[in-house]
Amino acid sequence: MPDDTDFPDFDHARLRHHGDVDARPGMVDFAVNVQGSAPPRWLRERLAGRLGELGRYPGDADERAAREAVAARHGRSVDEVLLLAGVAEGFAMLPRLGTRLAAVIHPSFTEPELALREAGVPVARVLLEPPYRLDGAVVPEDADLVVIGNPTNPTSVLHPADSIRALRRPGRIVVVDEAFADAVPGELESIAGEHYPDVLVFRSLTKTWALAGLRCGYVLGAPEVLARLNHGRPHWPLGTLQLEAIAAVSEPAAVAEAQRKAEAIAADRTAMIPRLRELGVEVHEPAAGPFLLLRVPDAELLRKRLADKGIAVRRGDTFPGLETGYLRVAVRPAEAVDRLVAAIRDVGL
Repeated sequence: MPDDTDFPDFDHARLRHHGDVDARPGMVDFAVNVQGSAPPRWLRERLAGRLGELGRYPGDADERAAREAVAARHGRSVDEVLLLAGVAEGFAMLPRLGTRLAAVIHPSFTEPELALREAGVPVARVLLEPPYRLDGAVVPEDADLVVIGNPTNPTSVLHPADSIRALRRPGRIVVVDEAFADAVPGELESIAGEHYPDVLVFRSLTKTWALAGLRCGYVLGAPEVLARLNHGRPHWPLGTLQLEAIAAVSEPAAVAEAQRKAEAIAADRTAMIPRLRELGVEVHEPAAGPFLLLRVPDAELLRKRLADKGIAVRRGDTFPGLETGYLRVAVRPAEAVDRLVAAIRDVGL
């Protein structure tokens, strides 16, 4: 099992790299997995209705309302919900759990590993080989923290919930990054509604609701574990608009809207894959997320040539476990895919 715990030095810049760096204003954005450029009108209007209250600090009632909405959405109790200023904030809290050895299953989102390493926590990388399934993965038995994405960024693999549950061990906490779970029709394989004393489920509201600039998310888990995460956090960690947004998109009508969006994403993905393959691009399947992992002969050259044509795609070589030759692209509607396909045809692979 690949393990780099004996090598304390790591490439900070690669782990910190995210798609927003590749997407300059005005580009056709396939690099960032946010759906749309702004929240829907009804959500913008609801947030605008709170602007007149920004002269006062957010109150306990606002936080309670947001937590109640999230709890009801997942069938959890209110004390099983911890609100976050984006899921990245929650990952930055992981070192507070007092971990002796963390196992991070890769390829995956890099912020959890970065946060753990920066806090001096030893990290074992569990590198999955194509097709990037958990079957056969060897996680160190002495790892008392395991981090896994589902569906996984950037592979778009959706692991069976049973495989996630099988990671549990006495004395271990399993962290499941479900940042893209609401982009899966029916939220298949999600364990957000299940109660375990040793599992934390992180949820992002950035992607589906185009709230990247507002930083909204939450983590679900046992109250005593959430209390350890929350220890030492500053007062008023979330503002009024963040709390309002979390409450708003957790209501039943919004959850139903998110599922309609998930179905549209799935249809766009199904249509997008053969169009890329016709160009000679290798597309990883099965894919369940709102993004696709691509393999091409010279990924860096293609990325730069597409950027010259005003199209941003995400480099893949910053994800541990992916060698050179990989790109990640967000699933987009046909009109945007038309531009991507035309550009690839023009510059060649």
